[in-house]
Amino acid sequence: MSTRKMATVASWTFLTNHAHVLLYLAQNSSKRIRDIAAEVGITERAVQRIIVELEADGYLKRIREGRRNVYKVFSRKPLRHSVEKHGQVYGLIKLIKK
Repeated sequence: MSTRKMATVASWTFLTNHAHVLLYLAQNSSKRIRDIAAEVGITERAVQRIIVELEADGYLKRIREGRRNVYKVFSRKPLRHSVEKHGQVYGLIKLIKK
């Protein structure tokens, strides 16, 4: 496969960065922003923004433990898009879980 085709294949994914952050935190609840950013492949600033948005919409809760944050994912919340709103975050986690 040519380099150009490989770049095209890797240039998009089926899930959003919001989903990637939520899925990562569901399995790694006490990871640092830096670790999440490295795993998801986005900036720390983008992770911070996504966490704030997920928290504001009730999908995530940030709990302070000492100097670190621990995150609780609310897996029974419905997915947001009209195509998938019949499902819950739990179903996505179960589907993707390692």
